[in-house]
Amino acid sequence: MTPMQIVLDFIAAWNRMDWDAIADALAEDVFYHNIPMEPIEGRAAAKAFLTGMQPVGIDWQVVAIAENGNKVLTERVDNFDLAGGKRLSVPVMGTFEIDNGKIKAWRDYFDLATFTRQMA
Repeated sequence: MTPMQIVLDFIAAWNRMDWDAIADALAEDVFYHNIPMEPIEGRAAAKAFLTGMQPVGIDWQVVAIAENGNKVLTERVDNFDLAGGKRLSVPVMGTFEIDNGKIKAWRDYFDLATFTRQMA
């Protein structure tokens, strides 16, 4: 499977809210950094963070995707439906590094003010 297909499958798992498939796509020692927040290391810590928002619906839309060796770059709009009818929509640039068929490093770049304004 190509690195791009691994990332596309990962995004599809998000859209299905398949937390086990999401976690399984990550290397055990994954480095996950939602920039500008603090980085997270390890699959268990990443899964705990990712499920913490407790969305009721997810729709990640890929605007553009590119692969270069083991790296995949994505331009996305990440949409989350939260309890109580709140909806978040955040433009994101993501970088994924694939090693042995797993996501070894994942960095998402987004504007924190856009996120926090919608959470208010």
